[in-house]
Amino acid sequence: MHNPPAIVLLGNGGLPVARRIQALYPQARILGLTGRVEGADDAYAEFGDTLRELYRTDTPIIALCAAGIVIRTLAPLLANKGAEPPVLAVAEDGSAVVPLLGGLGGVNRMAREIATALDVAPAITTSGELRFGTCLLDPPTGYALADIEQGKRFVSDLLGGEAVRVEGTAPWLEEVRLPLADEAQRVIHVTAEARPAERHELLIHPRTAIARIDGTADAEAVRLLLADAGLAELSLACLVADRSRMIDTDLATAAATLRVPLRFISDETGLPPLRQQAHGNRLYLAAEPVDPALIGQPRGRLTVVGLGPGAADFMVPAVRQALDEAEDLLGYETYIRMAGPLRADQVAHCTDNREELQRARHAFELAASGRRVVVVSSGDPGVFAMAAAVLEALDESRDPEWLHVELQVFPGVSAALATAAKAGAPLGHDFCLISLSDNLKPWEVIEDRLDHAAAADLAMAFYNPISRARPWQLGRALEIVARHRRPETVVVLGRDVGRPAEKLTLTSLGELTPEQVDMRTLVIIGSSLTRRVPKGNGEDWVYTPRWYR
Repeated sequence: MHNPPAIVLLGNGGLPVARRIQALYPQARILGLTGRVEGADDAYAEFGDTLRELYRTDTPIIALCAAGIVIRTLAPLLANKGAEPPVLAVAEDGSAVVPLLGGLGGVNRMAREIATALDVAPAITTSGELRFGTCLLDPPTGYALADIEQGKRFVSDLLGGEAVRVEGTAPWLEEVRLPLADEAQRVIHVTAEARPAERHELLIHPRTAIARIDGTADAEAVRLLLADAGLAELSLACLVADRSRMIDTDLATAAATLRVPLRFISDETGLPPLRQQAHGNRLYLAAEPVDPALIGQPRGRLTVVGLGPGAADFMVPAVRQALDEAEDLLGYETYIRMAGPLRADQVAHCTDNREELQRARHAFELAASGRRVVVVSSGDPGVFAMAAAVLEALDESRDPEWLHVELQVFPGVSAALATAAKAGAPLGHDFCLISLSDNLKPWEVIEDRLDHAAAADLAMAFYNPISRARPWQLGRALEIVARHRRPETVVVLGRDVGRPAEKLTLTSLGELTPEQVDMRTLVIIGSSLTRRVPKGNGEDWVYTPRWYR
């Protein structure tokens, strides 16, 4: 199963066409070359490395550039024709769509879809598709080819002049240009029966079987159940289990091993007739391919992510993937916009930044219904952000359905680390992070912690340093720190680091005034050893040595 496509741009001129293609594949991401493309979903620095990494990770590639560039870039990786993602070259103006690689992965189908969306003719050169109007080795969803190598020989025979007949139900072949003949020796056989493909046939298995796991949650047990029923493993459409087993990791492992979806049900309503029962597990067989999405529900997933400081380059790949896979996104509206652009099928639930527990509860309710939910924070979700609120909501909840949710927390680059990296290494030794907001803790606690941290000679990063509602607190914090630090102690101010309005200021404890700071500023106060080092351009690096003399 391929990842969502990547639409790769070398220049800004192709962005309108890229957006039209993205409308066709809503989960696709548009990647733009840094410095040359504005408005892409993500930026990349080096075309060759980016394309090769997409290819290695089985990501379909739609490159808006000359076909030759793509071919030369991927040539060193081309080895196994049966294991490659679709790769297409599309003219920047949308006038040409050229499928290059991935004939067995649906590249020609994608070429036709894109060409239709752009109102042009695809440049398909595959002999079988040109002759017959379909790729026989790439059956549609709900069907699986039994043997790719035998299938290649079969198509070669048809191209050589052999006639063919169809046995079984294959509705997608009714409108194509096959050389059909009732007495043909070659046969396209559509059956769930377990057996090897014969020399004269193209064997295709419809995914009509459903395995209900009430006993052993093991892939081998499912294979034995299919074998006892005389059914091919490729005829399996999905695994189902009772909702009470959502947290059973063995079930998830079995489904992943068999490469089928896992669904959870309350009863047998909607399942096809029972075919086989053994070892506590049951096998059901439908007359037509099964759509797993219509059976029960998947295990819901709630992912708490941190976007980092704002720049796409500083977002970890796992966060980007979670955002792409999400059905629902919850967060402060500013952060939801940073996570976008969203697809039309994704639902944004924007709430005020002070409604964190309510947001967390809503996220659990959505995930418990089987949806893929992402709660969005800036920076790192575990640093004064939503991860703690989500776990607090779970801790307070008495809803057993919430325990069935797959909960995961993905890290992000926190504001302190982003500002520190921009300045050099002011947090290079022991340090602490302190929020100056007293919304959730008494100011007396903050003062006590400031006093002890300053006395311990820790470098300190202040979050939420000042606001209109509490303009005096930063000044008071600086007074406390000044009891233990010299006036020349190095101070770093990072405002909107990682965003377009980024500003870094180096000053000292004695020179710092609250008027220099707002809520979008991260304040780092160095330890007694923190020092400045000239860059050579009139500016300085800041670092805290890793030793004490």
